[in-house]
Amino acid sequence: MDDTPTLYTERLILRPLELADADAIQQHFPHWEVVRYLNALVPWPYPADGALTYLRDNALPAIARGEEWHWSIRLKSAPEQLIGNISLMSEQDNNRGFWLGPKWQGQGLMTEASAAVTEYWFNTLGRIVLRVPKAVPNIGSRRLSERTGMRLIRTDEGSFVSGNFPLEVWEITREEWSLRR
Repeated sequence: MDDTPTLYTERLILRPLELADADAIQQHFPHWEVVRYLNALVPWPYPADGALTYLRDNALPAIARGEEWHWSIRLKSAPEQLIGNISLMSEQDNNRGFWLGPKWQGQGLMTEASAAVTEYWFNTLGRIVLRVPKAVPNIGSRRLSERTGMRLIRTDEGSFVSGNFPLEVWEITREEWSLRR
């Protein structure tokens, strides 16, 4: 697989994540409204070097192994400013994850970003199914899944930064995605 490409939507630039993004991530990521429904593996309180450590030790090596694809989310109107992150992963039942700084939530930006990387998952990477887990109380993430044609396939228990909650696994197949396009 070639290098991860930059992706464009109507309002966004999704640029491959790089080590130089650590400071911006460190600024926008460690906010309770961003992290509370993320996997409990995210350290909280978030350490001062959390973004650098994550990029250096986790995300960038996984990209190099061809197991994950990570993009910074930037507005076309302010391309120098990272406002969030969206990722694809070759994990069982965990293929897409994202976060967006609080200032930019509720504007439909994650719907745009998710559509672009889902298209990449199916049409460039050739995957046949996309599955995403989420904490049941994460209503915004659930609504995004519903809007994009995903369906609930299973409920389990999960550990999140804010505690243990029921966890839903949502799915869409390449065929279902293509029919919606």
